[in-house]
Amino acid sequence: MTDLRQDYTDLTPEVILAAVESLGYETNGRLLALNSYENRVYRCELEAGDAVITKFYRPGRWSDQAIGEEHQFALELLESEIPVVAPIIIDGVSLFEFQGYRFSLYPLRGGRWPDLETRDDLNWMGRFIARIHNVGRTASFEHRHKIEINRMGNEPASYLQEHGFIPDYLQLAYQTLVDDLLKEVQAAFDKCGNYQSIRLHGDCHRSNVLWTDDGPHFVDLDDCCNGPAIQDLWMLLSGERQEMTEQLCDLLEGYEEFAELDLKELHLIEALRSLRMMHYAAWLAKRWGDSAFPLAFPWFNTNQYWEQHVLELREQLSRLNEPVLVV
Repeated sequence: MTDLRQDYTDLTPEVILAAVESLGYETNGRLLALNSYENRVYRCELEAGDAVITKFYRPGRWSDQAIGEEHQFALELLESEIPVVAPIIIDGVSLFEFQGYRFSLYPLRGGRWPDLETRDDLNWMGRFIARIHNVGRTASFEHRHKIEINRMGNEPASYLQEHGFIPDYLQLAYQTLVDDLLKEVQAAFDKCGNYQSIRLHGDCHRSNVLWTDDGPHFVDLDDCCNGPAIQDLWMLLSGERQEMTEQLCDLLEGYEEFAELDLKELHLIEALRSLRMMHYAAWLAKRWGDSAFPLAFPWFNTNQYWEQHVLELREQLSRLNEPVLVV
């Protein structure tokens, strides 16, 4: 497949409906845009009374092979009776093209964002993630990203500076801080030492989890990648040190029913948090030309935002010098 489009300019409702109908579905013309910025995702109602979810991939972001690995991972998880929403396969194919846009279809699944405020909920999430990791350990991605300092730290910082996003009066403070922060991030990885790199969800925070009476499930593996198991656990930790320690213990209580976490990976928690913060700021900057982003993130790229960003990175530098969480 070849990406013919460079943006979403020509992705009109008519094109979306025609793409779904090209696969043999009969739509009733009703579309609902869902909460997604990197891709475009819609609930498409069908004449029969039900609906499908259609996901149009951002042009140029992933290769066909990388998307294929995402789909394959979801299907492997589904085959292992792990609750994820896998793409619909039609005639052996899960990735389609219409008028230059690549897209896939998914069954409609509901749920609510989890509170994760109880021990039982965190135990459940731990068991869920451990089962995903057991499947993830059976192979590696060849065409998708991996967790690494250069891609998530050095490159985002360089992009922000080279493209003029950091205000002039913060340039020196930002560069000095980034240099110090990345040294501590590298030191944390050195303390961890070698770890097993496995296939991960990669973006495992509460907003990417839906909860029903049957428990949690993921509806999207768009950011799945190779990396340490702790990557799928640390984003569920929040609050002060004691709170995070208790949350981590509850997660691991469930996790270790199905898998064992190498505790040396605990050295990576604040390092990974720092890298995510840097990568997220650059992600917003790289997408700022997409009209959906200024509407969705009006607070970005203001002096106040960058001042707060520098402050948060300074706090991370302090956290990286604190003792590792103990369970």
